[in-house]
This record gives sequence, C-alpha cells and structure tokens, in this order.
Amino acid sequence: MANEEEEEENERVIVRDWAELTQECLVNVLTRLPFEDRWRGPMLVCKAWLAASKDPSLFAVFDLDPHFESVRESTHWWSPDFERKIDSMVRSVVDWGGPSVREIRVRHCSDRSLALVAERCPNLQVLSIKSCPNVTDSTIGKIALGCPMISELDVSYCYEVSHTSLELVGRNCPHLKILKRNLMNWLDPSQHVGIVPDEYLNLCPQDGNSDCYIIGKFMPNLEHLEVRFSKLSTRGLASISEGCIKLEYLDLFGCANLSSRDMENASGNLKNLKKLVKPNFYIPRSVFHTERYSHWRLYDERFQTNVFQI
Repeated sequence: MANEEEEEENERVIVRDWAELTQECLVNVLTRLPFEDRWRGPMLVCKAWLAASKDPSLFAVFDLDPHFESVRESTHWWSPDFERKIDSMVRSVVDWGGPSVREIRVRHCSDRSLALVAERCPNLQVLSIKSCPNVTDSTIGKIALGCPMISELDVSYCYEVSHTSLELVGRNCPHLKILKRNLMNWLDPSQHVGIVPDEYLNLCPQDGNSDCYIIGKFMPNLEHLEVRFSKLSTRGLASISEGCIKLEYLDLFGCANLSSRDMENASGNLKNLKKLVKPNFYIPRSVFHTERYSHWRLYDERFQTNVFQI
C-alpha cells in the first residue's frame, strides 16, 4: 500500500514539474518536435503550452515541402478550399513569427497571405511558393520591397508571376543567389492532365526571353538558376550567360528551343559553371502526330539536340 501511494505521489510530482516548466524550457522542448507535432499536440495541452507554442523562435522556418513531396499530387490541392487552409497557416506563422521568420516553403497559397509576409517579415531569406495560381505580380512586387534580404526565390509553376515583378526582385534583393522559375512540362502534359485544371495548364508563359532578359540584367549575383521547360531561345540564353557570370548551376531541362551550339556558347561565357542540365527530353510517340511534327526531326538533325527524338 505504501509503495502505491509513493508511486502516485511521484506521478503527481512529474505532472506538476511539467506544468511548471518555464516558457524557455518548454520552447527548448518544442524545438525538438517535428513541425506537424508542434501544431497538433502541445497547443492543446494548456495555456502555458499554447503560449510556448507561439514563441517567435519556433517559426523561423516554415517548411511544408516534405509533406507535399511525400504524397502524390491531388486535385484537391488546386481547390479554393485547400488554398484557404494554406493561407490560414501562413498567416498564423506570420502573426506568431513576424520578423523572426527567415524561411517559408509552401505551395498553393495566394496573394492574401503573401501580402502579410511582405508586410511583417523583413528578414525573410527564403521564399518557395511553387504551384500558386493566385499569386500575382502585385504581391511579388510587395515581397521585393518588403523582404530585401531574400537569397532564394522559387516561383515555379506560378503563371501569374511575370518578368515585371522579377525585375523588382532583381532591383531590390541584391543578395539573391538562387532563382527557380520552372514551368510545367508542356511538351508532354499528360502527367498534369486530370490533376491541374486545364485552364491553368493553358496559361503557361509563352515568352521565356522576357524573363531571361530581366534575369541577366538585374540578377548578376545568381549562382543557381532553374528554368525548366522555359520557352526561351538563343537570345534569352545569351542574356543569362552574359549577365549572370557567377552562375555555378544552370538547369535548362526541357527548353526545347535551344540547340547544342547554344549550350556551348553559354558554357563558354560562364566560367564558374559547375553543373549544366541540358534540354534533352524524349517525347513519347503518342504525344505528337508523326506527319504533323516531322519538321522537328529536321531540327534535331541540324542542331543535334535529340530534344524531339521519338
């Protein structure tokens, strides 16, 4: 009987000790939990834990990419309801983290939440917002003005973002070293059909050279650039190779308008280049009608690109 009473007393001590932990100690414990666990559990325990869970230091990094990459893309991700949920999470991070926020990696957010980021996160260094159909030039312009410390920007598959706001980023974010401006696979869109809304697939930017001109002129400190499936031509690549001489990594996969000669010229100008991902892309026979697209074979033979090899 005495042993049972002693065990009950020890349990009460343990519970009391956890409840009476200082916020500093609680925050230290919470930093060791995965991001998802911090949101699902500690916030619901008690007021002290809720306060600790909102400590600004816990929101320096907000990264949802592992979640998106761990499961197959869903049509639900492209719905207004899902976008509202992501926006709500981003707004909470900004409300609690404020100037402490240094890194945000999300998808399917909108101007509604990013405008708040531009306003309250002046120390933001990394912004990755892939697949955001409702992020526009207006808000990226605000990000450029409000977050001058950005060193990495990923606006892949954001078709409402154009060279207009990229120019503002280049002018106002001198620390920018990584830019990812990838497009969806327009050569073989079968992987997106049935998931990404058709109207959005049809919005794929047609003029890659405008982006490249801005990148070459206003982003001279870039070290890493991705423009997968961009429709840039020889002129666009020349703008990049002449203006971004610090490039160490250049990804041109799927850029079907480029030739092997363009690759050689670009490599010649980029003395620091360590990795060049060439446009090589093989299109299944089912994608193009042989007679209608037979002229691409002549393109391959002339420039030896193998881009349109069937």
